[in-house]
Amino acid sequence: MSVPRLRLSEDEYALIKQLRKKGVASELVNQCDEAGLPLSNVKHFWYKSEKFSIFSKTDGLQLEDVFDPIIKDVQRYSPKFRKIKRSKIKNPHCLILDPSDIHVGKLAVNHEAGETYNVKKAVGIVDSGIDSLLQKAAGFPIDKIIFVIGNDCLHIDSSSSPVTTGGTSQDMDGKWHDAFLAARDMYIRAIEKCLPLADVEIIFAPSNHDFMSGFMLAQTIKAYFRKSKNITFDVSIAHRKYTAYGKNLLSFSHGDGAKLADTPLLMATERPGMWSNSVHRYIYLHHIHHKQTAKFMAGQDFIGVTAEYLRSPSASDAWHAKKGYRSPKAVEAFIHSYDNGQVARLTHYVDTDQKVCKCGVNLYHNHTQGWICERCDG
Repeated sequence: MSVPRLRLSEDEYALIKQLRKKGVASELVNQCDEAGLPLSNVKHFWYKSEKFSIFSKTDGLQLEDVFDPIIKDVQRYSPKFRKIKRSKIKNPHCLILDPSDIHVGKLAVNHEAGETYNVKKAVGIVDSGIDSLLQKAAGFPIDKIIFVIGNDCLHIDSSSSPVTTGGTSQDMDGKWHDAFLAARDMYIRAIEKCLPLADVEIIFAPSNHDFMSGFMLAQTIKAYFRKSKNITFDVSIAHRKYTAYGKNLLSFSHGDGAKLADTPLLMATERPGMWSNSVHRYIYLHHIHHKQTAKFMAGQDFIGVTAEYLRSPSASDAWHAKKGYRSPKAVEAFIHSYDNGQVARLTHYVDTDQKVCKCGVNLYHNHTQGWICERCDG
């Protein structure tokens, strides 16, 4: 761990280097959790030992440093996976599974937002969506699956109050740790369904609702599957991720960073070698919850770059309903030919469960009386 402007003796410095080995970072996390304090709010702390009392500033502490002891604990319990040997496929294709903006933990109630949403429903939608998309993709010769995680998978980023990373208040269903565990199990189920079909590349896209907890979730998934020889990972905190498949150059990011118009040149600048070796280039974006596609540098039969925003399966909460943000709810996937770029798009649409009385009022769900109308007895 780098310590800027160090003014300690050599013995003190040596002791600081041992903090992680002694579990100080892990203990700091435990103490914050017990006190109900967000770890991101901790700027200073004391460490006391038999030799020294050290006052430490955490401004230079990276997420990887703080959670490294926790991830190592998870790795000790990761299951063993038998390596799957696969036959070479003629005319290979890649399946991109990208359940976007799930917002596990978001709360929406019918009488206020016109639809319902909670932790159980969020993971249930993704479970059925993955099943549906894998079934739709069964007709293609798939030799690789890219599974995109992150992108506001979790709705909040605090243990003390229901707020996003930036501090925006949210309607929350249950406790933050319940949402975290439900999202973890959801991803594990989905990845285990993919493994018998093809090798899997897991790509993590950091996002604005859950920048810290989403990173931890991605590291937990990596730790769980670390013993699988059929899975590779790109779960760093880098905002834009790139990968190649045949003549395809693929980019994934949440969509809340660089301007859309700048993303093609960023792709060429940040990955010049991959750019020159590719014919078909696609940028998959998220964040805005609805479909939007932009094509750059169109010429002849080839398109220099296609940027595409994905739909979200999550319901409109009270704020989105108030603003009138209504768009089709869906879990999406894409199929890329090794040589010919994107050849298919697969969509699992989510049915809304809006319940409206015959008099026109959104119904209210009472746990003892069921669905009731506040205007009439309909």
